[in-house]
Amino acid sequence: MEYVLYFLFILAFLLAAVAQVRVSLAFRRYSRVALASGRRAEEIALEMMHSAGIYDVRVERIRGHLTDHYDPAARVLRLSEGVYGERTAAAIGVAAHEAGHAIQHATAYAPLRFRTRLVPLANFASHTSWILILIGSLIMGFVGLFGGLGYYLMLAGVGLFSVTTLFQLATLPCEFDASRRALCAMEGMGYFSSREISDSKKVLSAAAMTYVASLLVSILQLLRLLAMLHRNSR
Repeated sequence: MEYVLYFLFILAFLLAAVAQVRVSLAFRRYSRVALASGRRAEEIALEMMHSAGIYDVRVERIRGHLTDHYDPAARVLRLSEGVYGERTAAAIGVAAHEAGHAIQHATAYAPLRFRTRLVPLANFASHTSWILILIGSLIMGFVGLFGGLGYYLMLAGVGLFSVTTLFQLATLPCEFDASRRALCAMEGMGYFSSREISDSKKVLSAAAMTYVASLLVSILQLLRLLAMLHRNSR
């Protein structure tokens, strides 16, 4: 059984790598597709937020490639260099997606609230889980009391790792809903043709698959760790 999980984990890891390549290629392709309206990405994001009654969120440029994100604590929507100021299908789609997150925050969207509450624990778990798993598995090589200690350390590590998996699961509805809001807003604005909206949708769909693939990798990794824990407890 554990060998099957190893095999599936490798397949999922390859799927995640392919998903990352696909989103980069899609963004690059549709970054060359200029939209007829001439509207800039940050303008569309602001219009989306204003139409939802949100006027206290500013839009800033941030360095990096696809580093776009909404910061609920600072009330800032940050757009990367390849998005801010651009008038392409890729840039508009990404900016509208991030504006969708700002609207989720303003409307107390339940999955986002749950995900936000998980952030501190998920950050702690991501830094600590593998340390406990590694130390625990090493100690379990000994016998007696130390072996029992190793088991409980590894159990704690696996428990923490499950929190990161739960966090990724909670992320999925937030990402899909933000893309849905983005595409609905683009349709309602009247600036974009159906072809232009379809191009933006392809970028957002490719990005969504990276979250699906990452969740799959995390689930299979968790199952592999549970199988390893069960084997070592005998």
